Amino acid sequence: MPRPGFEIGGTVVAAGERRTVELPVSVLSDHTPVTMSVQVIHGKRPGPVLFVSAAVHGDEVIGVEIARRLLRAPQLDRMAGTLLVVPIVNTFGFLNNSRYMPDRRDLNRVFPGSPTGSLAGRLAHLFMTEIVARADFGIDLHSAAIHRTNMPQIRVSASNDETLERAEAFGAPVIVRAKLREGSLRAAARAHGCDILLYEAGEALRFDEMSARVGSSGILRVMHHMGMIGAKGLPKRRAAPIQAASSSWTRAPAGGLLRCFKEVGEGVDPGTLLAIVSDPFGETEHEIAATASGIILGRAMMPVINEGDACYHIAATPIDPLKRMERLAADLEADPMFDEDEIL
Repeated sequence: MPRPGFEIGGTVVAAGERRTVELPVSVLSDHTPVTMSVQVIHGKRPGPVLFVSAAVHGDEVIGVEIARRLLRAPQLDRMAGTLLVVPIVNTFGFLNNSRYMPDRRDLNRVFPGSPTGSLAGRLAHLFMTEIVARADFGIDLHSAAIHRTNMPQIRVSASNDETLERAEAFGAPVIVRAKLREGSLRAAARAHGCDILLYEAGEALRFDEMSARVGSSGILRVMHHMGMIGAKGLPKRRAAPIQAASSSWTRAPAGGLLRCFKEVGEGVDPGTLLAIVSDPFGETEHEIAATASGIILGRAMMPVINEGDACYHIAATPIDPLKRMERLAADLEADPMFDEDEIL
């Protein structure tokens, strides 16, 4: 007996079929319709329902590229279960190169939303009812905010061991235990019984090959762990991810020009010199030093800063994480390069 079709947005996708479904969001002031597009791949064999979402923040474009690469993976042709991929959740922000909705609301602070609320609330409600309510698990793709960069990492607030196992299967260099934030997609989905892995990598409005490679191969490894695809063609990992129980930002002690000496992925000890803030005349200098051992998860990219600005994001890890980081870096470099037309 064939597997039943998958219904979403009034459309039924038959087993073994792939289809893009347009979910109506709103109509702009010039009468242009806006939709949220989801590509549904409904396998012939039964299995879990996984959703992958990107650009909840419209300027975090690396997730859109990861979703594109995922949808081209040959493993999906023989997939069990159902995959829902939403490359662009916040169309409004994406078109305007902006993190926010048109009314400056952060979409990732209004979940689960409301069918009669603000535009952000209505979009959040649509995503919850059409995507999250149909899924068993989710992977949400993000990057750092504007003028910052993140090393590839998984943020998780695991409600069970299975979720943490999937975070480890993803294979990002670092797993950070991060608390749920009120109004976030992760918190709303958890309340609905659907755990989410949050992938952070790269910089807003920019692509970088390493972030895209780690993200796309990581999703495929999670799918393999969930029994949706086989292991053939999947990059393997020789080193387990480094787990961090907490992280914190080191902030600028004064305004001025920021000169950075350490990059994301490097290990630091207490007292390690991270950067120096100088005034434009070069008459005063303020050193920024690490206060604990850890790995640099992210840093500011703008050389002009104000007092109190976040400069370095450091995850608390064992004193000497460098050897494992070197093995992880070697694994990432060993992953197959994509063709040029896939990178562009």
